[in-house]
Amino acid sequence: MVDTGPDIYARMGVRAVINAQGNRTLLGGSATVPEVTEVMQTVNNTYVAMRELLERSGEYIADMLGVEAAYVTSGASAALALSAAACMTGRDPDRIAQLPDTSGMKNEIIIQKAQRYAYDRSYTVPGAKLIEAGDEHGCSEKQLKHVIGPDTAAIAYFITPDNTDSMLSLEQVVEVGRAVGLPTIADAAAQIYPLDYFRKNAQSADLVCFGAKYLGASQSSGFVCGNKELVQAASDHGFIAFQHNNGRSFGRPMKLDKQEIVGVVTAIERWLTMNHEDRLLEYEERLSTIEQKLKSLPGVSTAIEHVPQYFGATLNVSFDVEALGKTALDIYKYLDAGNPRVWVMVVDDRTITVNAHALNEGEDLIVAERIRMAVSA
Repeated sequence: MVDTGPDIYARMGVRAVINAQGNRTLLGGSATVPEVTEVMQTVNNTYVAMRELLERSGEYIADMLGVEAAYVTSGASAALALSAAACMTGRDPDRIAQLPDTSGMKNEIIIQKAQRYAYDRSYTVPGAKLIEAGDEHGCSEKQLKHVIGPDTAAIAYFITPDNTDSMLSLEQVVEVGRAVGLPTIADAAAQIYPLDYFRKNAQSADLVCFGAKYLGASQSSGFVCGNKELVQAASDHGFIAFQHNNGRSFGRPMKLDKQEIVGVVTAIERWLTMNHEDRLLEYEERLSTIEQKLKSLPGVSTAIEHVPQYFGATLNVSFDVEALGKTALDIYKYLDAGNPRVWVMVVDDRTITVNAHALNEGEDLIVAERIRMAVSA
């Protein structure tokens, strides 16, 4: 019998989802790992001075990653917004209280046009304006310098493993910025593996933002790290500062539980000390199980693809649309219609991808069987 999720879901008429997509906000982001769940439960019934907890947790994280300072946030997007605010106001309490009105302060953040992405809107939350450098094909150092002006507060950079040579590297952007006294804010949300890559990213720019859900902490948690003065400025905009700095910081809605903060610390500790070879092998074994169950299906082909991401590999499942009379979207809709629902990623008309890092034990077999049923339905 298939486990259809907690009774509370059924009482509300909500269908549980077998998550073959991964750490996506649409699916709740993450399931906290046992070590994180345990420590969160341990502190649930205790109280603490939140300001002290934020300060000490930041120091602890900074020490683990070899950076000057860190600050736990309500996700990577909040980290980007707080970072943008920090670069516009510094630690000036009057300017902090003024946001999102940026009159009289530097309020422009430069981003390479070829790096525009959905989450860059986070920079504009406290009132910043995004200024594009270069074009959709790339950006040169000359083009970046050309758009730096008297209202420039910072430069933004989106860290991905596949940036092209036509774009400036993070190192180049940081160098240009520091030459004229401008900080660089880097979005490294999921760029956490290999571990030397994680630490390199954390140490790369003036402010670097991560999502802690990828590390096994709660979906609604993340952190920013980097230059001590700027991290402190970011914290001056946070939800605790709302009750310390004349009650005027814009970050009050970005509230965190004490449980989430200790969860982030625990998740980073675990990530830096765990056996990642075993972790990745487990993911690949789940994908291999699904692949073997699908290999005999006519009109279906499979391939495990290794990717430069923290989850290591993904399974591509392609369909002969003409022979089957079904597209990848038809397969997806069939999988979604069941109880529990099964969510995969649709790549194009012929292909879906299956990720294993968010699957629970035994769910790989369910995913395989449901795909088989979808093909033959």
